[in-house]
Amino acid sequence: MLSSIRIRDAASLLGVSDDTVRRWIDSGALAAEKDESGRKVIRGDVLAEFARSHAEPPHDPLGIASSARNRFVGLVTKVTADGVMAEVQMQCGPFTVVSLMSSSSAAELGLEPGKLAVAVVKATTVIVETPGGSS
Repeated sequence: MLSSIRIRDAASLLGVSDDTVRRWIDSGALAAEKDESGRKVIRGDVLAEFARSHAEPPHDPLGIASSARNRFVGLVTKVTADGVMAEVQMQCGPFTVVSLMSSSSAAELGLEPGKLAVAVVKATTVIVETPGGSS
């Protein structure tokens, strides 16, 4: 069974207003159908393809080649350093990314609140969770 997503939930997932999603539907850019209650909904697979095809990451200021696909451009928001280690928090769009590194590395990179940076993630473990139930 394919999932159906209500307009307000689609808007939240895409980071836009309900009205923007309705405009996309009205213009034919995003396909919707009616559920059993007569409300407009978007099939999950349709929304996933729309999100993938319309994703525009911010310009990567480093401009270097990398094998890591997960690059998050953002602003450093907090640096907490002790003698050996530093915790660096970044705001990358709606997401907070936290990195632990040596204090000397944080200092060498000049990391401080307001500095533009790119968080590069190359992980061997990614955990995926879904809301409630088994489906």
